[in-house]
Amino acid sequence: MDLANFLIQLLNSVQYGLLLFMLAAGLTLIFGIMGVVNLAHGSFYMLGAYLAWALTRQIGSFTLAVVAGAVLAFAFGWVLEKLLFRHFYHRDHLDQVLLTFGLIYVFEELRSIAWGDDVHAIQVPQALAASIPLTVNLSYPVYRLFMSGVCILLALALYLLISRTRLGMKIRAGAFNHDMAEALGVNIKRIHAVVFAIGVALAAIAGMIAAPVSSLYPNMGSQVLIMCFVVVVIGGIGSVRGALIAALLVGAVDTFGKVLLPQVAGMLVYMLMAAVLLFKPEGLFKQ
Repeated sequence: MDLANFLIQLLNSVQYGLLLFMLAAGLTLIFGIMGVVNLAHGSFYMLGAYLAWALTRQIGSFTLAVVAGAVLAFAFGWVLEKLLFRHFYHRDHLDQVLLTFGLIYVFEELRSIAWGDDVHAIQVPQALAASIPLTVNLSYPVYRLFMSGVCILLALALYLLISRTRLGMKIRAGAFNHDMAEALGVNIKRIHAVVFAIGVALAAIAGMIAAPVSSLYPNMGSQVLIMCFVVVVIGGIGSVRGALIAALLVGAVDTFGKVLLPQVAGMLVYMLMAAVLLFKPEGLFKQ
């Protein structure tokens, strides 16, 4: 592998890892703070992709579609938490698994009714359709760099929200000791609603910005869900920092594995998870 090919694969691994982080960050927040095993998280990724496609057709601008879709996804997460998930916080994890597993089928059926079962595609915005030449024959798409940039900005925003704001202080307090935070006057129900809505919005945004480089098809959320859980387990349940490090590791192992070891590429990520759990059963970072 020459330097240009190595650079392309490195950029691909970072872009894929950051996209996984967008998904896994919401999942680890929901589980770490609310204690809910959400198997339907991949459906929010699917929802974002189809929202981007539908809104782009209506509005005519992909950028405005992403902004509008993010707002709608946040509102949808807020309503879903209040109407449904709030009643399962103190239930067994088995009840949560059954609920969220059922929601996968509900969301898939609603997707089929609203947008059909055909495969759809979104054109890359014209302003981001160019490529950066690396050699005479190799170039790298500007849109993939844009995807990485958006993920980095959102990761920084999430870090600042959790570590530098009053809301973030309440989120950390609720995650550390739910009962004590509530006794001190923190509105835990509102915190849970906000955290869940943020998690849904992050997954939906990941689906929206990934839509122009991947097709939209039935059950697309189920395929990313497994990889999200791998990232959360490797990074440590409830740790956003761990989710970032784990997502970048998984992105590198998966990307370079497909290039260098295509015969066993499908199992390399799971071998990485097994190795981490063997030496650190709690994951790379604790909550």
